[in-house]
Amino acid sequence: MAKTITKSKAPAQKTKSTVAPIVKVNESILEKLKTLGIEPQLQSDITWCLGSYSHDSNPIGLYEVASKALDVLKAEQAKKTKGITAKLISDIEKALKTK
Repeated sequence: MAKTITKSKAPAQKTKSTVAPIVKVNESILEKLKTLGIEPQLQSDITWCLGSYSHDSNPIGLYEVASKALDVLKAEQAKKTKGITAKLISDIEKALKTK
């Protein structure tokens, strides 16, 4: 009698269990800057840093651009630019503290 071997299917493991908060914040910042149509150079820097992070998992550049973006967004918020919420500013500040 031939014995059949069945392979159990183990759940697929994720390479990165969770996305770092700084990544999520930078994605939100990028989306907001694009929506407002401001700071094209900062948009480019964030895009580059997100790509770099996905390649080497080194978040230092993300922290740097988030810090720059925080200053820009606070200035825009002071001008009463529509769409820049206190929650967005708070989320950026929280993510920067995880450094």
